[in-house]
Amino acid sequence: MQRMNALDAGMFFAENDTAPLQIGTVTVFEGPAPDYPDLVRQIFARLRLAPRCLQRVRTVPFHLAHPVWVDDQRFSVGDHVLRTLAAEPGGPEELRHLAGRILSGPLDLTRSPWEVWLVEGLADDRWALISKVHHCMVDGLAGIDLLGALLDTDPDWVPAQPRVWMPEPEPPAWAVLRGGIADRLKGFQRQATRLFLPVVRDSVSVAGAIPGYAARLAGSGMSSLNGPTGPRRRWSRAYAELDEVDRIRRTFGGSVNDVALAATAHGFRDLLDARGILDEKSVVRAMVPVSVRSSDERGVLSNRVSAVPVDLPCGEPDPLRRLQFVRAQMDDLKSRDQAAGLDAFLRLLGAAPGLLAAAAHTALRRRQPLIHTIVTNVPGPPIPLYVMGRRMLELDPYIPITAGVRISVGVVSYDGGLAFGLTGDHDAVPDLETLSAGIRDGIDELLKEAAQAP
Repeated sequence: MQRMNALDAGMFFAENDTAPLQIGTVTVFEGPAPDYPDLVRQIFARLRLAPRCLQRVRTVPFHLAHPVWVDDQRFSVGDHVLRTLAAEPGGPEELRHLAGRILSGPLDLTRSPWEVWLVEGLADDRWALISKVHHCMVDGLAGIDLLGALLDTDPDWVPAQPRVWMPEPEPPAWAVLRGGIADRLKGFQRQATRLFLPVVRDSVSVAGAIPGYAARLAGSGMSSLNGPTGPRRRWSRAYAELDEVDRIRRTFGGSVNDVALAATAHGFRDLLDARGILDEKSVVRAMVPVSVRSSDERGVLSNRVSAVPVDLPCGEPDPLRRLQFVRAQMDDLKSRDQAAGLDAFLRLLGAAPGLLAAAAHTALRRRQPLIHTIVTNVPGPPIPLYVMGRRMLELDPYIPITAGVRISVGVVSYDGGLAFGLTGDHDAVPDLETLSAGIRDGIDELLKEAAQAP
C-alpha cells in the first residue's frame, strides 16, 4: 500500500465527466501486426516492470489523507489490452480520427487506470498501439518510463514468459484510515522536529513566485480560446526532424523547447488568423509544465511536475522576434525558479488532504480566462525501439484539456525526430488541423531564416 503525493491526489479528484485526465501516446510500428493473443501475453509478462499497472486507487474515509495504491483484486489483462480496426484506407487521417475517439473515453477508476489498444488495418503494412494512463498514475517522464516497460532496444525479440501474479490482500477500511492518520501524524512530527523549516521554506518559495506569476497573468490574452468543453476530443500531429531544430538553435541560440514554443506560437497565429481574430497584440498564454523530478527519482511512479506561464506572441509577424521573445521569457523563468514556487504550493496544500480533494474537484470544473493552452515537452528515447521485433516508427503524445482550456500541445522527441501531439475539444476546435499545419510552417519559416543568416 503506497500513498499518493499531493499532485497525484489532485489529479485523481479532479476527474469529471467532461474532462477525463489521462495522458496517452499514439505509436506506429512497421508490420506485420502481432496476433492479439500474443500481444496480450507479452504485455502481461512485462507488467512486472511496471507494477503500478497492477494496482488501483483506494480513497481514505473522510479524505483524512491522500488515497493509496492497492493491488487490483479483479485485475484481468484482457480488460486493459483491447483491439480495433482502422477505417479504410487506414491512412494518417483515419488514425487521427480513431485516436481522438479512443483517447476521449474515460478510464474506469475502480480498476487499474490504463488501457492499450492494438490498431490493425493501417496502410503500408503498419499497425499502431494507442495507450492511455490516468494522470494520477504518472507524469510525462514517468509515462515514458512506463511505455519503456513494453519496448525493447533490440530488434531480436525473445518472448517474455508470463508469471503467475497473486494480488496482496486488500487492507480493510479501518487499516486504510489508521494508516492515513498515522501518516498525517508522522508528517506533523517531522515538521515539529525540523522546527517547521520545510513549511517556512515552502512558504517563502510560494511568496517569491507570486509576483512573477501575477505579472505574467495580468496581461490581456485570447480569451476566445477558452470556454466550455464536451466529452469528445480531436487529435492531430505535427513533426520536425531534430536536425532541423538543432540547425535553428545553432544559428539563433536557445533550447529545443524554445524552438518548439516558437513554432507553436506560429501555429496559433495561423489559427487566430483563420478565425479572423488576429491582431498585432494577440497573445496566447501557455502553461508550460516543468519537471521537478530529480535524477534519483527517475522511475518513481508519481507526479513530480510544476508549471510556469509563458506568453506566445502570436501577433508578432517576425519569426525571429517571436523566438527571441519566447527565449527571453524562459531564461527569466529559469533564473527566478518560479516552477519551484508552484511545487511548494502543492506541498503546502497537500498538508490538508480534504481541502485538496475539494479544491481539485472544483477548480478544474470551472472555466478560467487566464491560461489559453498547455504546451508540454518531454524528452523521449533517442534510439529506435521495438515491440515484439517490430520497429516503432512514430511516437506521438496526447495531453488532456480541462478548466476551460480547449487546446493542448504535447511535444516528445524520439529517434531523431520531434513530434507535436495536439488535443482539441471536438465541437469547439473543428480547425485543429490549421494549428498542426501552422506548427510545421513555423519550423519551415525559422529554417528559412537560418539559411539566410550570415
